[in-house]
Amino acid sequence: MRFRQVHLDFHTSEKIDGIGSNFSKDQFQSMLKKGCIDSITVFSKCHHGWAYHPSEKNEMHPGLEFDLLGAMIEAAHEINVRTPVYISAGFDEKLARRHPEWLIRNREDKAGGGFMVPGYHEFCMNTPYLDILLDQIEEVVQNYDADGIFLDIVGVRKCYCQYCVSELRSKGKDPRDEQSVIQLGEKTFQNYTTKVRERIHSIKPDMPIFHNSGHVRRGRRDLLHVNTHLELESLPTGGWGYDHFPVSARYAQPIGLDYLGMTGKFHTTWGEFGGFKHPNALRYETALSIANGARCSIGDQLHPDGLMDESTYSLIGEAYSQIAKKEPWCINVTNVADVGLLSLEAVEEQGLNNYNSGVTDAGAVRILLEGKILFDVLDLESNFSRYKVIILPDHIVTSPELEAKLKKYVALGGKVLATGKSGINSAGQFSIDFGASWISENQNRPDYYRPLYRYGSFEPTAFVFYSQGEKIELNGGEELGRRENSYFNRDVFSFCSHQHTPNSKENGGPGMVEGPDGIYIAWKIFDEYATKGSLILKETVLYALNRLLGEQKTIHTTLPAQGITTIQHQESENRFINHLLYASPVKRGDGVEVIEDIIPLYNIKVNLKTSKAIKRVYLAPEMTDIAYNQEGDQITYSLPQLNCHQMVVLEY
Repeated sequence: MRFRQVHLDFHTSEKIDGIGSNFSKDQFQSMLKKGCIDSITVFSKCHHGWAYHPSEKNEMHPGLEFDLLGAMIEAAHEINVRTPVYISAGFDEKLARRHPEWLIRNREDKAGGGFMVPGYHEFCMNTPYLDILLDQIEEVVQNYDADGIFLDIVGVRKCYCQYCVSELRSKGKDPRDEQSVIQLGEKTFQNYTTKVRERIHSIKPDMPIFHNSGHVRRGRRDLLHVNTHLELESLPTGGWGYDHFPVSARYAQPIGLDYLGMTGKFHTTWGEFGGFKHPNALRYETALSIANGARCSIGDQLHPDGLMDESTYSLIGEAYSQIAKKEPWCINVTNVADVGLLSLEAVEEQGLNNYNSGVTDAGAVRILLEGKILFDVLDLESNFSRYKVIILPDHIVTSPELEAKLKKYVALGGKVLATGKSGINSAGQFSIDFGASWISENQNRPDYYRPLYRYGSFEPTAFVFYSQGEKIELNGGEELGRRENSYFNRDVFSFCSHQHTPNSKENGGPGMVEGPDGIYIAWKIFDEYATKGSLILKETVLYALNRLLGEQKTIHTTLPAQGITTIQHQESENRFINHLLYASPVKRGDGVEVIEDIIPLYNIKVNLKTSKAIKRVYLAPEMTDIAYNQEGDQITYSLPQLNCHQMVVLEY
């Protein structure tokens, strides 16, 4: 998989004439070179349903007079740029108007959006539409030298169209039963992906295939492996935010499929003409991809006249010219991780919980990144023994299978950090030994946490925790912090001050406790950090993790909170690559996160634990040696300057 890709959108209305009229092979090639691009996804079929090439299985855009797809592939291949081909699978607005009976329907028998609202309508793959789509895919694979097939707007769907309803009833199932509808949706998607693979690989057995649903579902490895690789769509300004990619990346890399991080050049999201993000944002976002073992993809949208925008490719080139120099240190790498975060979304996929997993997972990952904890994101199939600590965030009530897996893990010396309802089984007992017993939910909310250890420069005090707390009692463990209830909960007849009642200063029982198998924190602390962001929440988690990791912790660094560090192991080259990044997203407009200024940092100190005898430490790609000291398994060095992204290479 190439490192410097562009995903070139071309969703173009039939109301526009002169499609591709200004396309020029020389200009197209010039822009690819200007952008330092080595792969570009080009269009066979767009959301409007039109083909951008002569077609017997579809209709060519009425405003197009030549084979634009073929011209782009030929031009790109001449300069060694690969060309995966995009086919809109779920949307085909042209066909939706002709066959509305093939669209996905909700329980009220309505197609999404409605035909009097501008926008697209999604097809059900359990209708005759699937055969039309398969023929369109086959035509492209047979007729063009494509380097892959990208299929968009697909996934497991709940559908109540008459084809789905009829199939359910014919098999004696009730369409009013949601589980039956979901099961049919699973079967429909599996049938679609199987037939796509068969059609493509019967012609070109090694052709890459990716089915895009906008998000990689943690805990559904079966859905991941219908792809030959992964493309993590994650435009920070387009609603995904800067929390989304690290969560997805730290889940994707350990799975073992090649993958790329897909951002966009847009100020907002897909479909924006004339919108540009700051060059520093693309520098940071592409660096974040390679720091997590991913390749890079940047989304663009071609003007209907086919002329590539020079400003866009100048912008992309600023980022990709740097990535090109860094690639040798980013091939065939594995992540070094001390901690495994069991994703709440992954557990929900097994039907065990039903909470806002995105908030919980994002809050946990934010704390781990800010605390410079090396981690992976796990599902229930992950090998826990690879990690020194496993985190169970907030809502993971343990099933018998998970309980057995945790007991095996701690018996081998692993430690667990659990919060909120996590680690408690359906019988109301802790699944492993935290040195405490669970009693019930605490009736006071909010309540207060008083650490029994020194927290920063604070004198001993009580900190408000807004999330739901749990009442526990000691059962052989060590109390690390205690709860203090408020005098009473706030209501219309009993309230104090503007927000909540103050703490009563009476001991309300343990708030954080350590036992033989790990540490338990009695609040939904990750949810609260995602929504409230109070520093005491982060510091409480980091105190627990640092206590559990002890001398086993791989890295300590003076990199500030908004900095990110990872360590990738390039075993084939006998080296570790310590990636350090720093940028500070700010809010602009209505919740849009923007990176504009990159503030350089100086003299960042790093202490790294490794059993390898290090022979050389240098900056890449600059190849500048830096001084280091190794005593036993501890190596220390200082990074003179960090400007957005730096790789420090440790050869052994």
